[in-house]
Amino acid sequence: MAAAGQRSSTSLLQLRDPQGRPPQNGYGVYTYPNSFFRYEGEWRGGKTHGHGKLLFKDGSYYEGEFVDGEILGEGCRHWASSGNTYSGQFVLGEPQGYGVMKYKAGGRYEGEFSHGVREGHGCLVDPDGQVYRGSFHNNQRHGQGQMAFQNGDKYDGDWVRDQRQGHGMLWCADGSTYEGQWHSDVFSGLGRMVHCSGVVYRGMWINSHPVAQATRTVILGPEVMDVAHGSSFTLRVELQQDHGEVAESEDGRVLKISAGVRYVQLPAYSEISFFKVDEGSQEVPIQTPFGFECIAYPLSSPMTGGPEPRAAPESASTSSPLPKGDLDVMVASDTLHDQEDTPSSLPAGRGLPRCPVHCQRVERGRAQFMEVCLGPPPPGYHPVPFLDSQHKMARSRPRGSLDPGKRTPTMQDPPAGSRPDGAAEAEPVTAAFPGEYIIMVCEVTNPPFLGCTLPTAFKHLRVSSKGTDQQLHIPGEGPKAPN
Repeated sequence: MAAAGQRSSTSLLQLRDPQGRPPQNGYGVYTYPNSFFRYEGEWRGGKTHGHGKLLFKDGSYYEGEFVDGEILGEGCRHWASSGNTYSGQFVLGEPQGYGVMKYKAGGRYEGEFSHGVREGHGCLVDPDGQVYRGSFHNNQRHGQGQMAFQNGDKYDGDWVRDQRQGHGMLWCADGSTYEGQWHSDVFSGLGRMVHCSGVVYRGMWINSHPVAQATRTVILGPEVMDVAHGSSFTLRVELQQDHGEVAESEDGRVLKISAGVRYVQLPAYSEISFFKVDEGSQEVPIQTPFGFECIAYPLSSPMTGGPEPRAAPESASTSSPLPKGDLDVMVASDTLHDQEDTPSSLPAGRGLPRCPVHCQRVERGRAQFMEVCLGPPPPGYHPVPFLDSQHKMARSRPRGSLDPGKRTPTMQDPPAGSRPDGAAEAEPVTAAFPGEYIIMVCEVTNPPFLGCTLPTAFKHLRVSSKGTDQQLHIPGEGPKAPN
């Protein structure tokens, strides 16, 4: 019994090592001379070997495998200073191989390590929940990788030192896509964007700005377009860059055509001095770049041939966008075309919706409005004629005679004198009166491409009579019946 008790006491002394020497074999507890380290675990030949726990005076620790006095194998390391914790493979005391690092600030990394830093392939989740899967070098995203951002955007492509650089594809949360070159985390180089509005830009980018982007809308033709009364016309439009080049890199902007009539007419071009507007439908004058004001005027609808419903007038500086529902489009990425420097790997997108009446989508920086025609004055517009000599001559014609341009009464027409008031029935007005008008082309792309809407373009339009001796009919004035 005494011998057994002596052996037990001796074993305890060996484990605690009162002389300051580390234990030789088995399980032991040892505090190192500098008192910063303390080890609890297995020993072999006076060295830490097997499973153990190394505690640091600042609260840090390592628990796991030891081999011949070195931290080597699987283990868990906690750093008190940062609050981070790593579980995985170790080599000579450093995380190396595969492991999981949990960060006190939030987020985690799971993947490959080398000399204590992220190196190789892994998955990083940051404190905001953004997820990166791909290659790392020297603790940074570097190489090929995919990123899901907090705002819903997704990126797949090249990375250099934690920034998107090289070639990559971006899917935006709003449905827009970009494929092309990147530099310092922004679009830079040759690339193609398909905007959620349907606008497509392909070409060079610098610091996320398209180099060949349209900055203005231009209506082609003479300064003043002359159109015969009742005739239609074609309007050709270009989107131009700052220096006048056509923005052929752009497709898909939506342009809307509208019209206005000069608020106060000139007698040289019109028999109408102005339109008196009902109080219930007062029109706000539109400022034009030609030195005069106009009020909104309808175009004949190409679908029905009748006048379009009148809407609130558009000013020269602002354009009222179409309701979002009219132009909403789910745009998937499409293949890059007409580019040799960018790969075509985008899936085909869905077709664009049909544009509303009087709207056209731009193709290669150009658009065309065909068979545009001014409609008759809308309800609430009452023409006020000039009281000049021409009107006096018209009223002094022999009774029963017809103005030029009036059709001869047929047998089905009642005689002029058969009406109780003795006046002939006025012909309905089917076209705009001769005079000065304004054609406006505004951009209604919704949402605006890159947050920018092009300014409204104006064209001065002059409607003239078909013949030099033709007199226009004024509603309410007709040939008087003979007594």
